[in-house]
Amino acid sequence: MVDAAVRVNAPTPTEDSPESNLRIDVDAVGEQLMGTWADVRRQAREMIKDPAFWRDDSLGMDEHRERVLTQLHLLVENNAVHRAFPKRFGGEENNGANIAGFEELVAADPSLQIKSGVQWGLFGSAVLQLGTEEHHDKWLPGIMNLSIPGAFAMTEIGHGSDVASVGTTATYDPDTEEFVIHTPFRGATKEFLGNAALHGIAATVFAQLITNGVNHGVHCFYVPLCDDEGNDLPGITREDDGLKGGLNGIDNGRLSFDSVRIPRTNLLNRYGNVAIDGTYTSDIDSPGRRFFTMLGTLVQGRVSLDGAASWASALGLYIAITYATQRRQFAGVDGQETVLLDYGKHQRRLLPRLATTYAQIFAHDEFLQKFDAVFSGTSTSDQDREDLETLAAALKPLSTWHALDTLQECREACGGAGFMFENRFVGLRADLDIYVTFEGDNNVLLQLVGKRLLTDYAKQLKGKDPAALAAFAVGQTAGKVFHGAGLRRLGQAVTDFGSTARSVELGLRAQQQHELLADRVQQMVADIAGRLHGGGKLSPEEAAAVFNENQAQLIEAARAHGELLQWEAFTDAVERTRDDDSRQVLTWLRDLFGLQLIEKHLAWHIINGRLSTQRAAAVSRYIDRLCTRLRPHALDLVNAFGYEPEHVRAPLASGVEQQRQDEAREHYAQQQASGTAPISEKDLKKKKKN
Repeated sequence: MVDAAVRVNAPTPTEDSPESNLRIDVDAVGEQLMGTWADVRRQAREMIKDPAFWRDDSLGMDEHRERVLTQLHLLVENNAVHRAFPKRFGGEENNGANIAGFEELVAADPSLQIKSGVQWGLFGSAVLQLGTEEHHDKWLPGIMNLSIPGAFAMTEIGHGSDVASVGTTATYDPDTEEFVIHTPFRGATKEFLGNAALHGIAATVFAQLITNGVNHGVHCFYVPLCDDEGNDLPGITREDDGLKGGLNGIDNGRLSFDSVRIPRTNLLNRYGNVAIDGTYTSDIDSPGRRFFTMLGTLVQGRVSLDGAASWASALGLYIAITYATQRRQFAGVDGQETVLLDYGKHQRRLLPRLATTYAQIFAHDEFLQKFDAVFSGTSTSDQDREDLETLAAALKPLSTWHALDTLQECREACGGAGFMFENRFVGLRADLDIYVTFEGDNNVLLQLVGKRLLTDYAKQLKGKDPAALAAFAVGQTAGKVFHGAGLRRLGQAVTDFGSTARSVELGLRAQQQHELLADRVQQMVADIAGRLHGGGKLSPEEAAAVFNENQAQLIEAARAHGELLQWEAFTDAVERTRDDDSRQVLTWLRDLFGLQLIEKHLAWHIINGRLSTQRAAAVSRYIDRLCTRLRPHALDLVNAFGYEPEHVRAPLASGVEQQRQDEAREHYAQQQASGTAPISEKDLKKKKKN
């Protein structure tokens, strides 16, 4: 592979352009992107320079599975999996660092990232977070050193994201002091489980805990799958899911249980316990709150997917933008072929997605700080945990959807070469595809966010006296009349005087971007709340129908909320930037992110009176201006991601294209200089006419 340092220089800005003489501090911006646990990310990236960690595209499914299992052992040897575990077992009790290092594995092989996540982030974490010291002493050492590979048996083929309704049962038998784990029907089969088809010898199984004839809801149980010789235990049935659309280095499979008996003490009983006589006790009296507390301890899966998807987008953009600054196509005004990224459409394809990726990476670091605070015990309130779960449900959908969109656009932007497996897009796109539906289907997660927004909205009104509520109602009505009458739009049009520059200056800077993004969330939530008001007086069927009518709008409001959080995180990062040139370029990039969000929903902003048609038209034109301003900085912005040739491993971005282009231009230059260049038919005809 040609060294990735062989790159074409960015074009020089014109003297009178606002970007003249600006140059970002690549190292400093890169440090910001690496975030709070930059040192751990660098350690992980240094480790995966070893080709032993790289995806081998020549392998079939069976060989790929065995390679990834071998790589998991390499992670153990490199002490790369112990950061979140207790210090008494050799861990570091550093939850944020654990996730940061784990996310970086996506550049080596997403199958490696996810299988290690299954082993230590799900299976191991279930024992750690839901079990007691007795369970930790018994199983954590083996889980950490991989002598106990395991599956995380939550999902069922018949319920998916609806974990509260799983069909698997765990019925306590006081005569034998055992739980009987049972799959009562096919839809209760545990499905899509990593490590279930081949490698797992145990599983953490989520089942309805039934004792003394009472169902106490979903709890987690440690269930051995094999005997010492590796044979499946009686009552255990496992099936191989076989070839998938991606992540074929993971042995996904199904598990079902035919009255499998386990000791009473295999209940992971941190939040609920069953005594020898079958008496159930819990420090959390509410079954609903107990359920969500247990699931909340496992939120790190969503946290890590948000980060991994964001960095996968970064990797794709690094490849596509590097290539776009080297590849030439079609003759330009100077007779030379034009570099792809000099075309306005190419800039529009890639630079807004680059802006979104920056926003997501900055938002992810703030998210990861919140996660670390909750799991380290420095933020322990129910409100903190609820906020963390809401953040996870808001950000994971946006970053995983963005990764699919970005990798596909990058693939197309590189033409046929982008379709070659060696250039990474095809494999990454296939592997990242499942990220949008596992660890919570994206739409289901956003619905959770929407419900939280409605709850917070209702809290604002709770306890207010009749006069205050009346004033609020009048304000709402006045606001709608004001916007509906177009008065704000009229004021904008008069103020702008037909000038795009004035439109931007007066209405599309940071403060106005924030107002537009925040106002849209607030108005959407208020409108939905108004339509749902009085639902408590309806029958359950009628209330469900009203909610269903508003479900799509609720999910859209939640998505807008997540985008607002990302914009705010990007703005925080801009304000922390000390270097003047870097801050200016990042400001343009942040503006590009904000304005493309506004452009995406221009119809809403116009219909609801937030923007005049004059200023709305200026949004798209200013986005084009921002793309032009950012074009000279595109390479620096992707170089700030910090990827080295061993991480990229894509010939497209290796410098080989620049060598080809230089060779071709040298060839034609020599022909011209030697007088051996053939004359074109078109020029010949012109010559004859003259």
